[in-house]
Amino acid sequence: MSNRPWPPGTTTASPADRGKTVALALQGGGAHGAFTWGALDRLLEDGLAVDRISGVSSGAITGALLAQGLVRGGPEAARADLRRLWDRVAGAHALSPLRAGPLDRWLWGWDISNTPAWWGLDMAMRVFGPAQMNPLGLNPLRGVLADLLDRRLLADPAAPRLTVAATEVATGQALLFDNAAITVDVLLASACIPFVFPPVELDGRPCWDGGYAGNPPLAPLLAPTIPDILVLIRAQASRRPGLPGSQADIANRLTEIAGQNLLAAELAALPPGVQVREIDADTALTDLPVSSKFNGEAAFLAELFAAGRAAAARTVAAAPAPA
Repeated sequence: MSNRPWPPGTTTASPADRGKTVALALQGGGAHGAFTWGALDRLLEDGLAVDRISGVSSGAITGALLAQGLVRGGPEAARADLRRLWDRVAGAHALSPLRAGPLDRWLWGWDISNTPAWWGLDMAMRVFGPAQMNPLGLNPLRGVLADLLDRRLLADPAAPRLTVAATEVATGQALLFDNAAITVDVLLASACIPFVFPPVELDGRPCWDGGYAGNPPLAPLLAPTIPDILVLIRAQASRRPGLPGSQADIANRLTEIAGQNLLAAELAALPPGVQVREIDADTALTDLPVSSKFNGEAAFLAELFAAGRAAAARTVAAAPAPA
């Protein structure tokens, strides 16, 4: 599928962009993926039409619900599916000990790294591997995705082409999965945090978070034709003030730097003529610590959602005017 027209009223890029092929690149970031949800909600409000999507981690999960929603009933159905997803994420987190009490929130905001539950998790991750911490491989997202993912809609010929990446542990290479091959296990593998969850096996190959091999991969968005516009929604801070203090924050920053370098190399290698429209997350995420990526509280997700909508609105406003 190519050259899907922009519906009337679309201002996602600009009215001058209607009729051009649009590719969407979605980063991962745990709970910070709610920023991506907000950005997409704002774009869908204007009638987002997208030809192809690449996503990793929370970006892969969000991309899957976006793609199937667009098939099910266009932008409004996609908005509903995304809200349902993130409402379920918040619901799954409701009984988690990784949450801030009223005093914690007053003192530290959404930083849960000062709570006993985070101290325990941080210490356990230093001492034990995921096989010892989580021998059954339990993941609260499995039930959420089993209920919400509709593989029939994903495989529909009218669906945007979706590429999900997972990182093969043995080789460090990206394993890429397109619409018909995307399952709950593929999405869980793409979002598998190595320090918390055992690897997810895909065709006998243990896999970790796709962000280690692409953040997200852009090459799949360049075929079968070069897109006119690439919309990149970041869900990670590109800059952070000061120095990370804890082991967890150091490891997180190293992961962010490695992912940024992967993405920067792919952006630099894009063919001439591809217009990149970036929705930047720095304003919302720069001051948030790594612990906040594990915070699925509904009020926190709502703040990130609002920040994503605002960032997307700024990108829309800055888009080129019609010639």
